[in-house]
Amino acid sequence: MEQNIELAKPRDFGEVLGDTFVFIRQNLKPLLKYFVIFCGFFVVATAATSTVVELRAINLTTSFDANDFANESVLGRIMPLIGSYLLLITFYILQSVTLNVMILSYMALYQKKGNTVPTVDEMWGYIKYYFLRVLGSSVLLYILAFVGLCFCLAPGLYLGTVFALVPAIIVVENASFSYAFSHAFKLISNNWWTTFGVLVVIYIILYVVNLVVGIPASIVGAGNVFLHISQRSVSAISMPWVILMNVITAFISFFQILLVSAVGLIYFNLSETKEGTSLIARIDEFGTRNQDPGPQPEEY
Repeated sequence: MEQNIELAKPRDFGEVLGDTFVFIRQNLKPLLKYFVIFCGFFVVATAATSTVVELRAINLTTSFDANDFANESVLGRIMPLIGSYLLLITFYILQSVTLNVMILSYMALYQKKGNTVPTVDEMWGYIKYYFLRVLGSSVLLYILAFVGLCFCLAPGLYLGTVFALVPAIIVVENASFSYAFSHAFKLISNNWWTTFGVLVVIYIILYVVNLVVGIPASIVGAGNVFLHISQRSVSAISMPWVILMNVITAFISFFQILLVSAVGLIYFNLSETKEGTSLIARIDEFGTRNQDPGPQPEEY
């Protein structure tokens, strides 16, 4: 029987990638279960809102003529689209943060419980405790990374790689944002290229998955263009394609588990390499466990 993977141990580049897939393979059923339970609502809400936004945008653009731009009613037709788009952004952020907190909570509990699957109640306790903290931290980190990208691509890439560790530090170490922020720079020092390389490989894998899974939507889109080419009906062409694309996008969102799991393993790897946290914990346990006294001498 295959032994459950140990999260907290030093790993090189290849081991981080390989163990990411091992961790997901060994925990696929509970991860899928908790994804549906805790992330399902936001995934469905994001897909539905995205469908509404895209269909409204198509209807708005196809219904415009030259005189519409001089009409005061145009703003009234655009405002619902803007409101839907803002709602879409909100649901997407909530979906992303929930997925991050869910996976990181699973990994923290898995490691804490000695490589065993956490229960629903344990997961819910962690998620509701860390959700707002990770949400607020993520908003600040997105802003800082965006500012870095505005100045130059290199600072943005550097900060984005460092910031990926912050949510993991918050959840696993029960840390504040300020501590997690500074600790992320400490952990990644002299290890930035390895971390960046792992993330690039994972992003390439996710990109390929998007391409492969998106093939059915491309076929549907091409088929609708052929069927409605004589009618020149953009709405008729776009509606089934938009709906299918958003259903596929909702399905693909599960594969983001791969990225968050890789970040979690990177954190455990760097933490163990630089600080030996699991080794220190095991040493601290010596003398606290009930020792087996062994066989007692016989009395005569």
